Amino acid sequence: MSLLIRFTSLLWVLLVAVLAGATLQSCGSNNSQSGEGGSSAAVAELGPQPLIDSTYVINTIRADPNFKPHLLAARRFYRERQFRLGWFKDHKPVPQVETLQGIIAKAQDEGLDPKDYQVKDFKTMFAELDKARPDSARRTALERQIDVALTGTYMKWASDYYRGVANPRDKKSTTWQVKPNKIKLHKALLTFLGERKSRYNYYEFAPLHPEYDQLRKALAAYRARERAGGWATLPAGTKLKPGDSSPAVELLRKRLLDSAGGADANALPVQNVSTGAGAGTTPAPVSQMYDAELVAAVKQFQQDAGLKPDGVVAGETLRQLNVPIGSRIDQLILNMERWRWLPKRFEPDYLLVNIPEYTLHVVEANKEVFTMPVIVGKVLHETPVFSDKLEYVVLSPYWNVPFSIIENELRDKLVADPYYLDRLDMEVVKGSGRKAEVIDPSTVDWANITQETFKYTLRRRPGPKNDLGDVKFIFPNSNDIYLHDTPHDELFSQTNRSFSHGCVRVKEPIKLATYLLRNKPGWDQQTILDSIATRREKYVPVKDKLPVYLVYFTAWADATGHPHFRDDIYGLDKELAREYFD
Repeated sequence: MSLLIRFTSLLWVLLVAVLAGATLQSCGSNNSQSGEGGSSAAVAELGPQPLIDSTYVINTIRADPNFKPHLLAARRFYRERQFRLGWFKDHKPVPQVETLQGIIAKAQDEGLDPKDYQVKDFKTMFAELDKARPDSARRTALERQIDVALTGTYMKWASDYYRGVANPRDKKSTTWQVKPNKIKLHKALLTFLGERKSRYNYYEFAPLHPEYDQLRKALAAYRARERAGGWATLPAGTKLKPGDSSPAVELLRKRLLDSAGGADANALPVQNVSTGAGAGTTPAPVSQMYDAELVAAVKQFQQDAGLKPDGVVAGETLRQLNVPIGSRIDQLILNMERWRWLPKRFEPDYLLVNIPEYTLHVVEANKEVFTMPVIVGKVLHETPVFSDKLEYVVLSPYWNVPFSIIENELRDKLVADPYYLDRLDMEVVKGSGRKAEVIDPSTVDWANITQETFKYTLRRRPGPKNDLGDVKFIFPNSNDIYLHDTPHDELFSQTNRSFSHGCVRVKEPIKLATYLLRNKPGWDQQTILDSIATRREKYVPVKDKLPVYLVYFTAWADATGHPHFRDDIYGLDKELAREYFD
């Protein structure tokens, strides 16, 4: 009985296939792609689309080192669709075959190399498939081969595009500890093939973050300028102030006001670059006058580079102007790569500190509400790149002195006079929190303590001398990093603000504290100031834990693709470039 039912069902499948083919043919439809032609009747004669077994998938993916890292995702993809082929329908390649090949051909737009994904010769493979139509066994084998090859190709491309070429999570790197992008490649492929829906536009390879897309626009513009000749280098020692005249001005004008770059700019004379036209001399050509239009362009350039916008071309401004266009292109690509490492989307509300920018960004409901300057760690005490959640605002905080400072800066003075601590407004305590007990510093053997044997805490009391200022913002983490106030406000006037021992100092702590406690009943700005005035440490939990991202971007762009650049203060661009480009 069961055999009869199965035979009848098969007849119905074949009948539906023939009728469907006839309908398509009557509409004049031509679905032939990649050399795959033939009438609908011919398709029906080929029989049902073959299935593929897991052993074949495993062996084929493992055999290619380009595909092997994505074995698990490939297996999950075929399991989700009951081991039906993914890239064929009625023995014809689906339109996404051509889409994928087109995307890969333009991989350079993403800062990627198309050759990395053209590991299979699909043109030849499809040609062989077309020839194999009369041989059902050969045709079935080729369809399976092509299908798995397309799946492997997609996985490799999508992994690099969505997760990154040099993802630090893959390398177990400690330099980037931000929570990762948890994309499931097999789900993305199902979305791309139109077999599932997703909030992310995997079906059209849309970038996950608008900031990535803005960098991509900047990359396209800079590559266009590079093809047009790039920009010339201004002579070493150039110094220009508003109102000066010099042959170097012509180079500067081409550099900043001529979008084509000026391929012949290097041929211009460069003598007397820092001198103006004196009495009795021949007036300089208009093009050599450092006029208001060019001064405005220089000031804009300085702002984009994080420099003081004074309009003077010399020193650091000259160095930034002379960075080769190829180096800037690489910088854009490396920062596009970093965006791939981030979560697919941020929470609606979060804080983000961009370390090379020396800036804190406060985001609410997916919109930036304000920013403020920050001070980050110096080179020997780098601020780590990681993410966590802010839990407490601490008013009038104690500052716990690191043992390294005790050992390197205070030991000898405390051996000579333990009560030297009073002049520093410091104290030694046993225990922590409310149970902390102040002890006599003369009872400590300062000459012989080690980090392992020192069972106390040396801390500075709340007040004007406190290194943390009036407020600190805690997001508990293994790095013991937090945001805090500082008594040294004068440092915020510097353009390069890497001065701390790793923590992040904020310029407007009361503003930030007021914002973070805005939804906390009874905690307005005046309450915060009153609490600080008591000089008694108080922990105030925020109503909702707020995500904090400490990230490292040396390039970004606005919505039009206009780029901003910063120095690679910790050398992380150089480190990434060695892996990414090599």
